[in-house]
Amino acid sequence: MGITFASARQVHIDSPFWAQRQHIARTQGIPYQLEALNDRLADAELSHCVRNFRIAAGLEQGEFHGYPFQDSDLAKWLEAVAFSLMIQPDAELERQADQMIELIRAAQLPDGYLSTYYIINGIERRWTNLADNHELYIAGHMIEAAVAYVQATGKRVLLDVCIRMADHIDSVFGREEGKLHGYPGHPVIEMALVRLYEAVGDPKYLKLAKYFIDERGQEPLYFPNEAKTYGNPVYRTEGYLGYRYYQADRPVRDQHKVEGHAVRAVYLYCGMEDVAREMQDSTLHETCKSLWRNMVDRNMYITGGIGSSSYGEAFTFDYDLPNDTAYAETCAAIGVMFWAQRMLRSEADGEYADVMERALYNGIISGMDLDGQRFFYVNPLEVVPEACREDYLRAHVKPVRQKWFGCACCPPNLMRLLTSLGQYIYAVDDRTVYIHLYIGSQAELSVANQRVKLQMESEYPWNGSVRIRVTPEKTDQFRIAVRIPGWCRNHAIRVNGEPFSVQVVQGYAYIDRLWRENDCIELNMEMKPTVIRANPRVREDAGKVAVMRGPMVYCLEEADNGEALHLLRLSSQSEFSEQWEPELLHGVLLLSCDAERTPLWADEKLYTDEKPARSSPCRIRWIPYYAWANRGVGEMAVWIREA
Repeated sequence: MGITFASARQVHIDSPFWAQRQHIARTQGIPYQLEALNDRLADAELSHCVRNFRIAAGLEQGEFHGYPFQDSDLAKWLEAVAFSLMIQPDAELERQADQMIELIRAAQLPDGYLSTYYIINGIERRWTNLADNHELYIAGHMIEAAVAYVQATGKRVLLDVCIRMADHIDSVFGREEGKLHGYPGHPVIEMALVRLYEAVGDPKYLKLAKYFIDERGQEPLYFPNEAKTYGNPVYRTEGYLGYRYYQADRPVRDQHKVEGHAVRAVYLYCGMEDVAREMQDSTLHETCKSLWRNMVDRNMYITGGIGSSSYGEAFTFDYDLPNDTAYAETCAAIGVMFWAQRMLRSEADGEYADVMERALYNGIISGMDLDGQRFFYVNPLEVVPEACREDYLRAHVKPVRQKWFGCACCPPNLMRLLTSLGQYIYAVDDRTVYIHLYIGSQAELSVANQRVKLQMESEYPWNGSVRIRVTPEKTDQFRIAVRIPGWCRNHAIRVNGEPFSVQVVQGYAYIDRLWRENDCIELNMEMKPTVIRANPRVREDAGKVAVMRGPMVYCLEEADNGEALHLLRLSSQSEFSEQWEPELLHGVLLLSCDAERTPLWADEKLYTDEKPARSSPCRIRWIPYYAWANRGVGEMAVWIREA
């Protein structure tokens, strides 16, 4: 039996750090995004999303605008609303969501098909460009929204829409005679079908998910035949990536290196692990573990970001992790978190939770400003604003967050992640409660045939002291597994005030004892600034260092340290000081340390044979990476040279 995560409904987050972000998502981000989807934001790129649905439903006249997959933005917004309603009921927000759901229902065709691009542009062309037009991607996000919405409200309208849609897809795709032997260019339908199977219990949805996994990359490859048959344009299949761009150049069980479009990759791996778990497919699970090792050991930024190249938003080669041209799409870091949770469902290995935490505190929440209304698509680790403006190779990097995007997959993805955060903290198996993330919260779980209440008090990520109160229905023996993060070098555990010695197994300390009402676990993790070095194979970071404290990656900004950050060097004997700033950046712990600054030349000549001037000592200030670009335009750097 695997591990079952607590649902978002079972967990109430009261952590100062995360409750604030959930409040901003509910009260600022979700309403703002509804305005964007309705094209009501001034001086922002148009979405066209809601209008496309209105045209498809026959409520307006007009042409389709935007990307073919634009429908998915509304689906992700609805899923965010569903989780928001689990946190706090809101009659007006629910009314707005019901209106959007009714619009989706009205646009759906009688046979269950749903994609406004083809409904408006010509239904005779549906299912003719699986590689790039993303009908199955839209379906996947609709299904995920529908399952969440019925769990939040009990209303089945969207779920019934998605069941009809899934039944239509099942009638179109498969190995049977007369069906299309295709699969999606952008995965997500695979994990969505497993979620639908879990929600309604119909095994045909699990079978269909397995089909999409198993058929991918089989010879003859589907996408080149599709392009030839229907005269489709070929975008990424020539040159560097080929069909690796889609993770479709060979069967998934033969893939052991993360390749191609980064978001598509991790969404596919999520579906693979879901199918492996439900089908008890050990070879598919081992493939996922092999891909995980390659990503974590050779292809992941220190922030948890993935996808180093703007060409194809893709992985390139092992240890290729440039800082100033990094793509590291927000959706890709979110996908890393999705995948990590699924790996944890199959195996209680703390590394999965470590990566989940790394992505969450760094490469994910960096994608949104502190007020929930500006967004990064790309999350670089070094920025010089002039280079973003003047160098085409860095044009994808923005020095400030944007109000919206023509391709706006990231903003609603952030909303659904933030509002659903409760479902990543706790998990159970037959006789164990797992605590994966130290987010102050209250939960009621079922373990050892009884209800157990947990109350976790924590000032994480600023403080490594955590207190967990345990209240079982009855005195009973079971285990509570607390994660000892990979960044933690020293920790201590007390139970009811007494030291408790316990062996750490794969990153978890298993406290196995007789639990009584109001028992208390105290976990103290030493949390101090740490200088991090990259593998020398990472060329861009050779001779450089980064700074972490607990799960947080820190960075330097021009606002604190002046321009020309590349001229700073961290002193070899530098010691860090810490300072809590409650009024800065919604409250942050700043780090300061000694450094050296190489002076700029007095003249403007390009080269010289003269010896360089002596560096001068200085004091530099670090802020958490997620908070950069909230104080105007300026340089930023995560990695700096080491003296």
